[in-house]
Amino acid sequence: MLRGRSLSVTSLSGLPVWEAERLPVEDILLFEVSWEVTNKVGGIYTVIQTKAKTTADEWGENYFLIGPYFEHNMKTQVEQCEPINDAVRKAMDAMNKHGCQVYFGRWLIEGSPYVVLFDISSSAWNLDRWKGDFWEACGVGIPHHDREANDMLIFGSLTAWFLKEVTDHADGKHVIAQFHEWQAGTGLVLSRARKLPISTIFTTHATLLGRYLCAANIDFYNQLDKFNIDKEAGERQIYHRYCMERASVHCAHVFATVSGITAIEAEHMLKRKPDVVTPNGLNVKKFSAVHEFQNLHVMYKARIQDFVRGHFYGHLDFDLEKTLFLFIAGRYEFSNKGADIFLESLSRLNFLLRMHKSNVTVVVFFIMPAKTNNFNVETLKGQAVRKQLWDTAHAMKEKFGKKLYDGLLRGEIPDMNSILDRDDITIMKRAIFSTQRQSLPPVTTHNMIDDSTDPILSTIRRIGLFNNRADRVKVILHPEFLSSTSPLLPMDYEEFVRGCHLGVFPSYYEPWGYTPAECTVMGIPSVTTNLSGFGCFMQEHVADPTAYGIYIVDRRFRSPDDSCNQLTQFLYGFCKQSRRQRIIQRNRTERLSDLLDWRYLGRYYQHARHLSLSRAFPDKFHLEPTSPPTTDGFKYPRPPSVPPSPSGSQTSSPQSSEGEDDGDGDDDERYDEEEEAERDRLNIKSPFLLNHVPKGKKKLHGEYKN
Repeated sequence: MLRGRSLSVTSLSGLPVWEAERLPVEDILLFEVSWEVTNKVGGIYTVIQTKAKTTADEWGENYFLIGPYFEHNMKTQVEQCEPINDAVRKAMDAMNKHGCQVYFGRWLIEGSPYVVLFDISSSAWNLDRWKGDFWEACGVGIPHHDREANDMLIFGSLTAWFLKEVTDHADGKHVIAQFHEWQAGTGLVLSRARKLPISTIFTTHATLLGRYLCAANIDFYNQLDKFNIDKEAGERQIYHRYCMERASVHCAHVFATVSGITAIEAEHMLKRKPDVVTPNGLNVKKFSAVHEFQNLHVMYKARIQDFVRGHFYGHLDFDLEKTLFLFIAGRYEFSNKGADIFLESLSRLNFLLRMHKSNVTVVVFFIMPAKTNNFNVETLKGQAVRKQLWDTAHAMKEKFGKKLYDGLLRGEIPDMNSILDRDDITIMKRAIFSTQRQSLPPVTTHNMIDDSTDPILSTIRRIGLFNNRADRVKVILHPEFLSSTSPLLPMDYEEFVRGCHLGVFPSYYEPWGYTPAECTVMGIPSVTTNLSGFGCFMQEHVADPTAYGIYIVDRRFRSPDDSCNQLTQFLYGFCKQSRRQRIIQRNRTERLSDLLDWRYLGRYYQHARHLSLSRAFPDKFHLEPTSPPTTDGFKYPRPPSVPPSPSGSQTSSPQSSEGEDDGDGDDDERYDEEEEAERDRLNIKSPFLLNHVPKGKKKLHGEYKN
């Protein structure tokens, strides 16, 4: 949030235009440029796809997305049509006459935004000439062997050409162009070098060099102000890419990034302080029934329990009703995603649960794709055994039911010995014998190609979490994205998340963090860190994130061991919660989804556009100081009722937590769901100050590498 004085964009008529409806959108063309328009590569695709509906509703026919053309994506995601806007149609015609292939249509996602797609291959013959243009514009040369950088230059050159044609035929309309990441940045640099009459925004979702440095397990946040940037980029052979990114940042009218922690990183890596922070959101869909998400949790939890029954056959000596399902998901970046600290915490959690003789069992899923040969035979066998037992029990139930029915019709109470004959007993004994196994349940569902060097499996061997009977923490590595067609765990990712109790994402490098955000929208508590954009955002907007099911691990100002202990305490405290406390916490978590809705977060993007207009067209839009609205009302207060920690409940031991009655009289007096929900609804509707990076405030760096 802004602190101190804010700036409001005001038109020449004197009317403030903070709100979208006050900006004359009918006189402005808005273009968003990204390599991930209709082309899923990473998280930017999710940002653009989920934001499209809100932006399209706001800007209507004047909103366009620009991206690369790929035949498969065009056939499956885009409905071709003719452009209605004259400037866009004339720009496409002019480019097509010169041998370019430009496609137009509606992207078949929510909001159905217009897309303009450039065929890179059809214009590749211009590459050498465009390399010269780029050199003249900013003095950056691109080596011929970097295929990706060459493609980005072609894409950027086509974008700049297109924007020039649009402005030539815009008939007095202003043009705003927002560029995402360095892949689209060359178009921004060329547009500014050619002095096109457009306002520009450059958004970095993560710095290029920051990703490389963190992947090398370097003490990143503690060394931010000590890196020799040029040297580090040169040693990694990405100096030209880094220069492309940095040139884009310094050429833009407005520089934006997705979180406060990334703003600090960008200031040191790219040598410009971001003007605006634009947090990432989601399209939040509310159920008509208030607590329908709780019913979905119960339904999908039962399906996960079925998988666990098969996976742990022969060792199923724990109560599934007292079992918690935890998971971590995302790219297989062992340190960046926090899998290292998570595994160490699980080892300590296992010790605590065993020491306190807890009857709570924790099953942890690692959903991180890796190279595999195929499914693990033992895992497939487990699901086959479970299904066979189910079929046997079902057949016995049918037979038993028929004999019972016949006896009752005759007015007799059947003799149990006559209902179950010798053959039935034999069948049941064979079923029991089939569940016996000599080996431990596998820790992975697939055959890993690099089993001996795999970081997760190597750590599991070191800490000794082999799914022994005595272990209260069980581990399952699923090195493949979830799918409803899988023979092992036939569930989509969303269904799986809803069925779990807690998502754990203790990331070291996470510019935003969509995984915990998705958990929040689905009403599932999650663990994040103060080095993730999501964690910083929640710390800023929620007085007591833990009460709302957002556990934030301090990985910035604590040593690795202290951070690990903090995570262990979070997990142990969660295990000690009663069923009622978890239900209350899920209700609170789900209410935070309004914070992540694009209908509210979209105003940060509005601010960036307003600011870019005022800088690009100061004679038509200018800045004027205003008194900022208060921000205190927007911060979720700490709930006064039942805390999520068992310390406030009558029974805090994990042994009896699941057996508690859901209607404890003392808890009923202290917890009023409707009162809390109404207060939170009022908070989210309160006016708040847009997130402008404050000036003059020195940022602290992390003291330890975690």
